[in-house]
Amino acid sequence: MDLREACLACLRRGPTAMFEAALWIAAEHDPLLRPRQVLAELEHLRHRVAVNLPSLPPRELAQPLLRQLCALDFQEDEDIPLSPHAALIHQVLRRRRGQPLSLALLALEIARRLDIPLHGVNFPGRVLLRVPGADHLLDPCTGRRLYAGDCRELLRRQFGKVISLHADHLRPCDAHTLLQRLSRNLRELHLLNNAPLAALKDAERVLLLGPPSLADHLARADIYQLLDCPEGARYDLQRALLLCDDPGEHLRLNMRLRQIKSVSAVH
Repeated sequence: MDLREACLACLRRGPTAMFEAALWIAAEHDPLLRPRQVLAELEHLRHRVAVNLPSLPPRELAQPLLRQLCALDFQEDEDIPLSPHAALIHQVLRRRRGQPLSLALLALEIARRLDIPLHGVNFPGRVLLRVPGADHLLDPCTGRRLYAGDCRELLRRQFGKVISLHADHLRPCDAHTLLQRLSRNLRELHLLNNAPLAALKDAERVLLLGPPSLADHLARADIYQLLDCPEGARYDLQRALLLCDDPGEHLRLNMRLRQIKSVSAVH
């Protein structure tokens, strides 16, 4: 079984092995990674967290769990520019620094092992966490409670303008959604760090993990063009055209397709 199939197999299990799937994603970029070894390391971390949790009902332990991770120095990676290490889950476990999504995946796995109810929330710009039925969200980097006003402020800080808070922003999401978002993060980080071949692996995985968007096909088309692969770029631009309902964007995509054809004719 290859690495990509191992990742997808984790998502077909019952229950879904989301953290292990994230490790197989990381293994596509690190040939020395052994997911089973990392899972054993995670069990040691689970034990360290568990012994310091208060004696409370499981649904009240999510915030203490996140605070324990903070006490163990797990923090948001604020390096500029950010490297792919901030999203590769085994590096996050070892460096104790990561993007909010990567820290959320770590917290979700420890919560699962401790029977603490906790879900991921695909919030715009920053993945958050939620205890089922709670009236607040949790920041995976700090454990801070976020109510509606905090979420609106978070949207404003992330996007620099007023964006309406919708119920869809606050709903739990499944493993496919979180891992697709992880793959998008890795795609952008690898591009930022001049690694287009690595970014192509992530772009391909994005399209496998959930319904592809116009932006996902355009992102892969851009990578194919960086790699001087016009056939791949043409395919994704054609798929983007099928998903496009904006007349102006439709015109721009057709122009890009014609440019690719004219360049190919010169060769």
